[in-house]
Amino acid sequence: MSLKTLPLLFINLGGEMVYILDQRLRAQNIPDEKAKKVLHDIVATMFHQKFVEELFKSQPLYSKKALRTVFDRLAHASIMRLNAASMDKLYDLMTMAFKYQVSLCLRSKDILLITLNHLDAIRKFIEDVPNLKHLVDHVFKLLIETYAPLSNGAFHLIRQTLLNFFQDMHIRVSIFLKDKVQNNNGRFVLTTGGLLPWGCQVPGSIRLFDESGKEAKTASFPSGGNYTIAQKEGSIEMKGDRVTNLGKNMYSISRPVETSRGRTTTTMSDIESSTPDPLARAQLDLLSHLIGNKMETKKMSFRLNLFKTDEEEEKAAVMQPIDPMVAESQVVKIDATKKKKNEELSRIMGELTVEESRSPSGGDDLLELMDSA
Repeated sequence: MSLKTLPLLFINLGGEMVYILDQRLRAQNIPDEKAKKVLHDIVATMFHQKFVEELFKSQPLYSKKALRTVFDRLAHASIMRLNAASMDKLYDLMTMAFKYQVSLCLRSKDILLITLNHLDAIRKFIEDVPNLKHLVDHVFKLLIETYAPLSNGAFHLIRQTLLNFFQDMHIRVSIFLKDKVQNNNGRFVLTTGGLLPWGCQVPGSIRLFDESGKEAKTASFPSGGNYTIAQKEGSIEMKGDRVTNLGKNMYSISRPVETSRGRTTTTMSDIESSTPDPLARAQLDLLSHLIGNKMETKKMSFRLNLFKTDEEEEKAAVMQPIDPMVAESQVVKIDATKKKKNEELSRIMGELTVEESRSPSGGDDLLELMDSA
C-alpha cells in the first residue's frame, strides 16, 4: 500500500513548507512582491503537471534521504536562499507538523481531508495567478481520482505507512511544547476526549446481543474523556467543508516556531546508501536540472532566516549534532544563479530554449515544462 502513499506525503509536506515560509517572509518584512514570487515559484515547481503525474505513478515510498533532497531543492527553486541550519529547521517543522496531524487522524480516511486542507490553503496563496490555479486544480483532480474510491482498510494501511516513516523522528517544536501536546522527549501527547471521527459512537457502552441478534442487555463503563459526536462527514468537493482543522495553517497567528533536536534514534532505513533509491533519482535529477537552469539576477536574490536572529542561526549551525539528515543538508549545494560545471548538464541546457510565454503544458521535456511554470 506504500504505492499509494507518496503523493499524500509529498503534498502535505509541501503544504506545511508553504505555511512556514509565508510566516517567516512576513516576520522578516520581505517586500510583498518578493514574498509572492518565492511562494509562486515553489508552487509552480512542486505542482508542475508533468512532475505531479510522475509522482502519482505506482512506486514505493522514497527514503527519508531522497525526500529530504527533493525539498532542499524545492525550497531553492526561487530567489530565496536558506543556509544549512535554516533548511534543517524548515524540514523539521514540516515533518513534525504532518506527523502530528497523522497521529491525530483517528479515522484513517481523514488523511485525504488533511491533504485537501493543505491544497485549499495553497490555492489561496496563488489565487491571483490563473496558470498556477490550473496546476493546483489538476492536483485536486488526481487526488480525488486516486483516493476517493479507496476503502477504509486501504486508508488504514496508508496511515500505518506514514506513521512508520515518521516513527524515528522526535524533534521538539515550541508550538507543540507550549500547547502541551508534545513532551520534552519529542513524543506527542494523545489525549482522550474531543471530537469523534465520523460514524463513531461515544465510548462507554457495552451492548450484549442474544442468539437472534437482538440487543439483550446494555452495560456502561467510564470512558475517561469528554466526547463530541461529529455532525457531518468532511466533504471532498473542491470548495467543500473538510470539517477537520488538521492540515490548516497553524502559523496564521504570529507564534514562535522554534525547534530543537532532542534524543533521536535512527535505523538503517534513515542512513541507507549515499545515493537516493533508483526510482526517486530521476525526479531528483530533474529538479536539480530545473533549479540549475533558473537564472535569476543576484540583486533579486535574498536570504531567509528561519531563526529570530542571525546569531541564533549561526549558533545552530555550529551546535547542530551530526546525524544522517543534517549531513545530507550540508552536502547538497544549490546555487540558482550558476550552472553546474557538468558536461552532460551543460549539453542539455545548451539545447533548451524556454520562452517565458510558454504554457506549462507545452513541450515534451520535463525540465523545460517545469521551468516554464
